[in-house]
Amino acid sequence: MGILALAAAFLVTALLYASVGFGGGSTYSALLVLSGFDYRLLPVLSLICNIAVVTGSSIRFARAGVTPWRGALLLTAIAAPAAMLGGLTPIAEGTFFLLLGGSLVLAGLALLIPQGEGQGGAARFARLMPFAAAPLGFLSGLVGIGGGIFLAPLLHLTRWNEARSIAATASIFILVNSLFGLAGQLLKNGPDRLGEAAAFGLPLLVAVVIGGQIGSLLALKFLDPKYIRWITAALTIWVGSRLLIGV
Repeated sequence: MGILALAAAFLVTALLYASVGFGGGSTYSALLVLSGFDYRLLPVLSLICNIAVVTGSSIRFARAGVTPWRGALLLTAIAAPAAMLGGLTPIAEGTFFLLLGGSLVLAGLALLIPQGEGQGGAARFARLMPFAAAPLGFLSGLVGIGGGIFLAPLLHLTRWNEARSIAATASIFILVNSLFGLAGQLLKNGPDRLGEAAAFGLPLLVAVVIGGQIGSLLALKFLDPKYIRWITAALTIWVGSRLLIGV
């Protein structure tokens, strides 16, 4: 896949993921794997793209007044140190691909679970969400993603909040986890990795900034999140399956 085709794929990914509050790091990594990119640089470039996308999304959601700051910051504060620890943890190439592919497929399936609002039988489990934050943070840092794609389905299942507030929470969660995970990756592999990733990934970074801004705007004003979620789930499952087949 050439750099222009890869940039187009990154733009579409950012647009779809940002529209449901995600950064797209998991799919960026998968697309880079399928393009033959050095797996040791994957988390760094994916996390940079994540940060670019969800910074804009987080600002838009905050300005719209839909961010539940107390709950979002609690989950993020628990997950962030674990994300740095995950970034610091060495991982073999085969294990990296297996974890990334499996995580994508599971996350895609979770996105297909019907989402309810208000009170319900699952609502009593919402108070347990802080206990899930640390494992999600560690996995995020380990494979170079933000973790929102895992957090959001759990928040929906437990009726943690309404849909747009969950998307806003996922954006904050991804932003901070990505920063901490990136710090761990650079401490593990050396700060030179940042320059190497940025030199190759500048067109990709521009693409995700454009796609992310469009996606977050569509989420707030125009599109039904249900349909965007289905499309995102299909993309996530397809890319994850491609990775697992190649392991």
